[in-house]
Amino acid sequence: MPTVSEKILSRASGKPASAGDFAIADIDYAMAHDGTSVLAVKAFREMGAKKVWNPKRIIIAFDHIAPANTETAAKLQQNIRNWVREQGITSFSDIGGGICHQVLPEQGFALPGKLIIGADSHSCTYGAFGAFATGVGATDMAEVFAAGKLWLRVPHTIRINVEGKLGRGVSAKDMTLYIIKKVGADGASYKAVEYYGETISELSIAGRMTLCNMAIEMGAKAGIVPPDEKTFEYLKGIAREKYAPVYADKDAEYCEEYNFDVGDLPPQVAKPHEVDNVSDIGDVAGTPLDQVFIGSCTNGRYEDLEAVARIISGKKVRVRTIVLPASRSVLIKATEAGIVAKLLEAGAVIAPPGCGPCLGAHMGVICEGETCLSTSNRNFKGRMGAGGLIYLSSPQTAAASALRGEITDPRDLI
Repeated sequence: MPTVSEKILSRASGKPASAGDFAIADIDYAMAHDGTSVLAVKAFREMGAKKVWNPKRIIIAFDHIAPANTETAAKLQQNIRNWVREQGITSFSDIGGGICHQVLPEQGFALPGKLIIGADSHSCTYGAFGAFATGVGATDMAEVFAAGKLWLRVPHTIRINVEGKLGRGVSAKDMTLYIIKKVGADGASYKAVEYYGETISELSIAGRMTLCNMAIEMGAKAGIVPPDEKTFEYLKGIAREKYAPVYADKDAEYCEEYNFDVGDLPPQVAKPHEVDNVSDIGDVAGTPLDQVFIGSCTNGRYEDLEAVARIISGKKVRVRTIVLPASRSVLIKATEAGIVAKLLEAGAVIAPPGCGPCLGAHMGVICEGETCLSTSNRNFKGRMGAGGLIYLSSPQTAAASALRGEITDPRDLI
């Protein structure tokens, strides 16, 4: 009767693991970025560790402050580059490579049935491929670097069923915001979430990544879409190793179950300062904007940029519009398809692949009194700067809003 999480953690720990149990699990892959690797390596050294458990199973990506914006950041990044070379870690993505949560799947590490630990809360993104993926702090990551193991409490699992065809101008991001509104920001605390239904099956891999990326915004330990033919097709030729897909038993025990029909769902917007403070777009349409940010590990993929270009091509944006592709490969593909040219001609700014303004570090920080509509995953007070208001939306809504300078229903322009 086990769920996907129970099966993966049982395999990883070498013994049956049920919800509520504590498991000491072998980690398949571990990831840290420029922001968290600094602290993880510091703890690694302080515990007296000399060599990582397996350099081929560690991924380091520079994405949060990339390129470095201060001498301090540059020095910290230099230290990590030296450590990566010292440890023989070959899966290293330097500045411009892209956001860790995009790079890791592109490089074939996000595999069905695997246990993946990341030193970043949005590591749950990899659940889009049927993995159990979760974020931990720097000290836990140091232990993983040293031993390749970590203790975890096996989470109870929530089942979410979604039916209905998403309408014109409505995307996976809108559906995700709607689900978070209904479940609540703490409604899935330390639980795994499994997604099922026709709507989930119809989602692209990019859409599934958006969905699982924001599982943490409900407090979830992991978000999982069971793998199918779309998953296997994506992984052809890039999977790092053989994998064994894992599925919940038909009589698996879930602690809660939700059923949603999104056939009539309008575009959704999360209002300041909570991710679950979500409204239909009609309730916020007309809100003046100072900035639009399109990108992040939630919505910086090729599919997102393509959707934006379809709306703004041949027009001009009315507010500063910052676009960050999620990775170098996304940027290359968008360039070759003419999408980047369309965005530039419309007046948007293309920034290097990375996180940029999402965490309030650089390249698009807002100040007090400004309002930004963002396609990212968090709108906490001060997230993108010391002041200002952050609204969250889909790329389609962001594109339409950039053209009018105010929050706009994309269905008005499609």
